[in-house]
Amino acid sequence: MYSVKQISSQQTYAVRQPVLRPGKHIDSCIFDGDDLPQTVHFGVYDSDNLVGIVSVFRVSHPDFANANQYQLRGMAVLPTHQKKGLGDLLLEAAENYIKQQGTDLIWFNAREVAVGFYSKAGYTISGELFEIPTVGPHYVMFKLV
Repeated sequence: MYSVKQISSQQTYAVRQPVLRPGKHIDSCIFDGDDLPQTVHFGVYDSDNLVGIVSVFRVSHPDFANANQYQLRGMAVLPTHQKKGLGDLLLEAAENYIKQQGTDLIWFNAREVAVGFYSKAGYTISGELFEIPTVGPHYVMFKLV
């Protein structure tokens, strides 16, 4: 049985590191703004084991004119739990929280390999493929809410 709960930024590292920063120092898992009061982190649990995470930041992207924007960051599910719908649970929790904040737009930098997942959830690519150094190719994706 899976459940989604709000967690601390430090708790995200257990999934951020092996999935998003493999082989890198734990410090690479600390994101700017992780501990701001308006930042929220969600974790999906398999019983008592944290197996997936997503973080929600109140950050605006300069390419969008919408006044009230939120950014998703660090969405990840451990390889042993992928393809089980857990990404959908995390995305739903993040979107529900963001909608409660009265936002206009959700955006994020999506890894090229994850574009299909986000497209199925109603997100659209904005702009060209770009490289995040030491991380890889990404697209900006967004959804109006």
